[in-house]
Amino acid sequence: MVAKPLAELIEDCIAPALAAQGFAGRSIVSLWPEIVGERLAARTRPLKIDWPKRRPAPGEPADPATLVVRVEGAFALEMQQLGPLVVERVNTHLGWRAVGKLVLKQGPVATLGMPRPLPKLDAEAAAAVDRQVATVEDEGLREALARLGKAVALRARHGSPAGPDTAS
Repeated sequence: MVAKPLAELIEDCIAPALAAQGFAGRSIVSLWPEIVGERLAARTRPLKIDWPKRRPAPGEPADPATLVVRVEGAFALEMQQLGPLVVERVNTHLGWRAVGKLVLKQGPVATLGMPRPLPKLDAEAAAAVDRQVATVEDEGLREALARLGKAVALRARHGSPAGPDTAS
């Protein structure tokens, strides 16, 4: 059995909620900082995409959607000026002219918490774990056991809820 990346599992869980807001996938929401830049992403959040209600006739071009973005009150004027650039960046990300208009909704934007630095396992404890798994022949299994052992040792020493990938 092959392990699936967490992103694939989460996609199935959040897809209905995103679809209800007009997002075909999580990419605009999850990649917002990469699409619009860190500065804009710190003060804005995409809320939904309003797709046109009317379907175009055969051969008629489809009307583009409207992207609704929450923006902090003091930043709304600047965001309004940058609207065409944001629409262009979103469309570039999507690969087609999906969005034609930007609507701003003023309100508080939750800040994305900065991850706190994780405690590191001291070299002596890490070496002890490496010695314990050194006899495992399969390299992948040995590395996985080492990560797990280091995470357990770290948790035992610091009481942190660290996962297997947090120890080094």
